[in-house]
Amino acid sequence: MAIHPKKRKFTVYLDPEVEKALADFAARRDRSQSMIAEAAIASFLSPDDAERREAVVAKRLDQMDRRLSRVERDVGISVETMAVFIRFWLATTPTLPEPAAKAARVKVSERYEAFITALGRRLAQGPKLSQEVSEDIDRPARAAGFAK
Repeated sequence: MAIHPKKRKFTVYLDPEVEKALADFAARRDRSQSMIAEAAIASFLSPDDAERREAVVAKRLDQMDRRLSRVERDVGISVETMAVFIRFWLATTPTLPEPAAKAARVKVSERYEAFITALGRRLAQGPKLSQEVSEDIDRPARAAGFAK
């Protein structure tokens, strides 16, 4: 058992907000304010404090990088989906004769509202296209024995 020299009194000046935060924290933890302040000062002066903070920041940056990569992938899927759909639609949809074209223009807003309603329902309930694409890609890999 290590013998600790007697602790010495040290006076500091704190802003009222910091003093209140210290008192609240000590009360919540059922510890003395002196012990909390001593631990905080020791941590602040610790040579590995900067390394710990750097590790926390690096971990957070890595998480953000992974999320950003997923967003980039999802946007890429969306853009490619739109491009494939537009090319397919342009290639397969014949031009309407004038009387039918007039009738189609009359139905445009009704069909557009139905599309927006269906899109809203899909976004609210899921699954998302990116999940379906991932699942569709994973299925053949699992069937071939290449499961993750």
